[in-house]
Amino acid sequence: MDEVLVADDLRKSYGDVQALRGVSLTVGPGEVFGLIGPNGAGKTTLVRALTGTTTVEGTVRVLGNPPEDVDANRLGLLPQSFSPAARLTPRELLSYYAGLYDAARDPEVVLDEVGLAEAADTWYENLSGGQKRRTCVGAALVNDPDVLFLDEPTTGIDPAGRRAVWRLVDRLTAGGTTVFLTSHSMQEVSRLADRVGLVRGGELVAVGSPDDLIREHGGESTLVVETEHTADATAALDGRYAVSAAAEGVVVRGVAPREIGDVATALDEHGVEYGSLAWSEPSLEDVYLSLTGETFEGDYRGVASAAASGTDDVVAAGANVGGTEGGQ
Repeated sequence: MDEVLVADDLRKSYGDVQALRGVSLTVGPGEVFGLIGPNGAGKTTLVRALTGTTTVEGTVRVLGNPPEDVDANRLGLLPQSFSPAARLTPRELLSYYAGLYDAARDPEVVLDEVGLAEAADTWYENLSGGQKRRTCVGAALVNDPDVLFLDEPTTGIDPAGRRAVWRLVDRLTAGGTTVFLTSHSMQEVSRLADRVGLVRGGELVAVGSPDDLIREHGGESTLVVETEHTADATAALDGRYAVSAAAEGVVVRGVAPREIGDVATALDEHGVEYGSLAWSEPSLEDVYLSLTGETFEGDYRGVASAAASGTDDVVAAGANVGGTEGGQ
């Protein structure tokens, strides 16, 4: 099958601001393509170009056609800013949007999938922020689209609700839906995306799977040793590991998880007092820093202690951006 989404040399300016500078990419059937970048990077403008809601220079194809010629029944879109009628309930809203399509899904099933079964009869204006966003997610997929555009889908959603949305995206793509996702959360994109595009200043600076990008651009893992005895710790570890001073103590680079105990043993053997050992592996945030020279503004960098177990929680989903084109 041909590529589902094709963008070739897309360019767009708002006055003197170049929102897109020659962006080219393709997305295959059943793929989740994640787009990462800070506010003003061009993410929303690219979504609008792909959905035919803004004009651009270059070529756009969705399901083999210009986006404005694609059957609306086959597309779903969740924009950053979406405000349905305040005095309607989630059940009424999803029923309304389902009625706009030829063969929509059962609104009751969608309400359950997005975790709104118990709040289905609450007015939209009385829902929590996370419940409002989940209502909007449900409205975007009630028509069972072949291609789903999600622009910051989990903004304002609590960790449990966020994981529910992630599982829903998994089910959709398992059924063949193609998803184009933009997010401020590196962890969200790492969790969902088959491939990731990093955008900065309207340019796509890298594309690849999360693992490939981290392996190529992320650098080494680090172990931060919290200690006031920086010189002693450096002496104890120098020659065996790459060690450098840091505000917290020392940073040991290139340490695998199984080697953390060896570092602790070396410190103990030399009588070095230390508080904690905090290990972190390279992340997409490190990739972004490596490729752009800038710290990513929309997420957090998770640091796991040696004894910590894995978790699917995230701290924040990123800030919502205004719905105007100038927001990019």
